[in-house]
Amino acid sequence: MAKAIACATKRWPTLCRSLDDGRLEIDNNIAEPALRGVAVGRRNWLFAGSKTGGERAAAIYTVIQTCKANGLDPQAYITDAIGKIAADWPAARWNDLIPWNWAAQTVEPVARAA
Repeated sequence: MAKAIACATKRWPTLCRSLDDGRLEIDNNIAEPALRGVAVGRRNWLFAGSKTGGERAAAIYTVIQTCKANGLDPQAYITDAIGKIAADWPAARWNDLIPWNWAAQTVEPVARAA
């Protein structure tokens, strides 16, 4: 019990932060299931091919989990976002493509004059 109390008092500011901001969780129980797929397949990740391949895999897993956390279909989001970027999406509207701001839209950005 003494170890648990000592641990909590050392991390007191961090524990209090979750009380000040209701969006913060006091534990990581929500994040653990999201990482389970990566942990289960971790031996497969040894064969990413290169450090760059591993970094790209980590980036796409992050995008997929962010989509799931925001209630989005990852495949629909990635397909739409890549399509918009390939169609010369304006740099001023990059924030519209972030998963928590994204909305599937059929309207394409206005093409630039040649």
